[in-house]
This record gives sequence, structure tokens and C-alpha cells, in this order.
Amino acid sequence: MKLNTKRTVLVGFAFFSICAFWQMYDNVVPLILSNTFRLNETLSGAIMAADNVLALFLLPLFGGLSDRINTKIGRRMPFILGGTILAVGLMNILPHLAGGYYSSPSNALLIGFVVVLGMLLISMGTYRSPAVALMPDVTPKPLRSKGNAIINLMGALGSLIYLGIAAVLYSDGNIEKFFTLGSFVDAEGATVAVVDYGVLFAVVSAIMAAAVAVLFLTVKEPKLSAENKAYEQAHPEENLAQVTAEGTEQLPKEVKRSLIFVLISISLWFIGYNGVTTWFTTYISRVMGEGLGGASTCLLVANGGAIVSYIPIGALASKIGRKKTIMGGVILLASCFLLGFVTTINAKSITVPMYILFALVGLAWAAINVNSLPMVVEMCTGSEVGKFTGYYYTFSMAAQVVTPILAGTLLRNVGYWTLFPYAALFVAASFVTMLQVKHGDNKVEAKKGLEAFDVED
Repeated sequence: MKLNTKRTVLVGFAFFSICAFWQMYDNVVPLILSNTFRLNETLSGAIMAADNVLALFLLPLFGGLSDRINTKIGRRMPFILGGTILAVGLMNILPHLAGGYYSSPSNALLIGFVVVLGMLLISMGTYRSPAVALMPDVTPKPLRSKGNAIINLMGALGSLIYLGIAAVLYSDGNIEKFFTLGSFVDAEGATVAVVDYGVLFAVVSAIMAAAVAVLFLTVKEPKLSAENKAYEQAHPEENLAQVTAEGTEQLPKEVKRSLIFVLISISLWFIGYNGVTTWFTTYISRVMGEGLGGASTCLLVANGGAIVSYIPIGALASKIGRKKTIMGGVILLASCFLLGFVTTINAKSITVPMYILFALVGLAWAAINVNSLPMVVEMCTGSEVGKFTGYYYTFSMAAQVVTPILAGTLLRNVGYWTLFPYAALFVAASFVTMLQVKHGDNKVEAKKGLEAFDVED
């Protein structure tokens, strides 16, 4: 059995567009809230958590809904197309409202910004689960780690393209020449620029529209889903669910326990990781005096580390198993965050060791991310992929509801130095919960030649 790489790459354009958006959202919206609207860290964090609050309801709802509908273009495609069209239109309104507020501050413009932002988040929430569920729909269970590696590679490329554009277009020199609306002096006496991000929003919306157009024109969802369903019917031994006397399927008690612990683990490592990605631009602005360009370069390196790791990680998981690969990534990620504290807390500028650390962060996150969703959907039937994808996002988004507020409160009341230790603590806790996971792993590839006679201790 061999993965259809070309087809999986094309399916990955949905996740490509999603990641380009969320990378921009996490990097730029906190700066608009803090610098343009002058909101404090706790209020900014609360608004940044709104997408995750909505996701708690929207992602399971639309994931499950997409399991139950059937159209000429498929189950997932209507949600992907409709959500993208709405998002592209709404996101270009935001920078105009922010610019208007800076020129003439008013509660109406602030409220308008929050309302449009909420509508944008709803539109993104309608299609994230269906977009992610599309890969398992068209990929046999044994190949889903490799398939998810390619999907995550496409997502990382979307983030990478955004970060490259942001780093070049919004370099310190270009911000000063073309995009600065004004400046103010913060409570610590530092001069903070207020920036117009309208061009960046327009470029990212164009990237999203182009990516989803490629997906729609090249991927025939109904045909591919039917082929995968036929494979699953021919291989019932890969289904962890049991058939009841009434003819329905349900998970055994021990499988449900593994599902619960892997979902808890997902929450814990997202609390740590998303705490850093949400607040990193503000962190290095306050601690090191670096702007968006410097932060984008660090995150660009992290995404580069992930990109070169995704395919090898997928191959590694097929040899040693998903669980072992995840736990190795957890150890590495927690270690990197501890070293991130050491290397940044007294630094005045970004250094080479920081770039190395962020490359390793990308590697660690790849090891975790490539294998966590396949472990969850491994425990479901083919007809419930959207529902179980919704479970995955419920727990990851619940974590991301908590972490912007909690981390933002720590930054404000204790100090910005708490960011990396906070992240390391929660990531380390996920190692403990992953020890309890006994199901959802893949069958490792059989050894060949003399290796087949090796006996483990």
C-alpha cells in the first residue's frame, strides 16, 4: 500500500489556506489590539481567546454536520468553499476599521472591529473541521500519519509564505517609510509604532482564495471518498469499534480511556505552544525591543524546521509508532522552551542560538502534530471522521481559550519572563498523560532481512 502523494498535496491546499490565515491572525491582531486600540494584555488576551471559544462549539458542530450531508461536490467541499469566501471578504474590513479608529477614536469603531472580527472567526470556524477531515476521508488508516505529514507540510508552507511576506514587506525600514500611522510611549517609556496592516491582510486573503480554488478544481471528493470507504469495508480488522446487538458501532471501554487521555494531552501541549505563538511578538517587543519583522523571522525559522521534518517524521512514525514519536517531540519541545527563557530574557537582539532553538521547536512540533490527529481518528469509523476531528479541535481549542488569557495575565501581573517557563510546564505535563494512551497507534512496518530476527529486551 502506497500513499498517493500528489493527491494528498492537493488535499492539503485547504489546510494551507487555513494556516496562512491563523499565522497572520496570531501575529498581527494582538499588535492591533495592543498598539492601535491601546487595550491592556488581559483584554487583548480575552479577545484573542474568542476564536477558541467559538471553536469549542463550531468545530464539533460543523465537523459532525459535514459527516451527515451529501452533495454533488462532496461532504466537506461546500463548507470549505463557503467559509473561505466569507472570510476573504470580512478580513479586509478589519484594517480599515483599525485605521479609522487611530485617526478618530470612537467606541463605535472599536465595537465595529470586534463585531467584524467575530463574524470572521465564525466563518473560519465553519470549515476548519471539514477541511481537516478531508484527508482521512480519502486516505486509508495505515497511511494517515504519512498523509498528515504532508497536510501539515502544506499548512507550514502556508505559514511560511505569510511569514516571509511579513518579514520582507513589514521590515523595520518599510514600516517606517510606508506603513506607520503614528506612535506612542508605553508605560515603560518605550516608543511603540502604530502600523497599518491593510496590505498584509489583502495579500493573505488572495493567497487563501487561490489555494482553495486549486483544491476545488483538482480534488473530486465524492469519487475519492467512495474509494476509501470501499477499502475500509474490505479491511474490518482496522476498525477499533465493536458492533452491538442492535447493529450500531461503539468504542470499547479501554479504547475510550485512551481517547480521553490523548485528548487531554492535546490540550496540555496546545496550552504551552499556543501561549508562545500568541504572545511572542509582544514578548520580544517588550523584552528585546524587536518589531514584527524580527518576530516573524524567528517564527519563520520554526516553520522551516517543521517543514523539513514533516516527511521524515511521518516515515519515523511508521517505523517506531505514533506514540513514541509524539513523546520524543514532547521532551524536545519542553526542553526548547526552557532554553528559550535562558537565551531571550537578558538579550537585546535576536541571536543565532535563538534561531537554532526555534528550528528545534519546529522539529518537536512536527513530531507531535503529525501523529496526534491520526491517533484520534484511528479510533473512529469512516462515517464519523468529521465528528472525531471535531473532538480533536474541541480539546485543542479549549486549551487555546485558556492560554491567551492565562499567559496574558501572567505577563501583565508577574512579568514577561514567565512566558517560556509557563509553556515548558504544560508541555512537560502532556508527557505524563500520554503514558496512559494504549490505543490509536499504527502498526509499525515489519523489519526486513536480518532485522527480522532481532528480539527486543
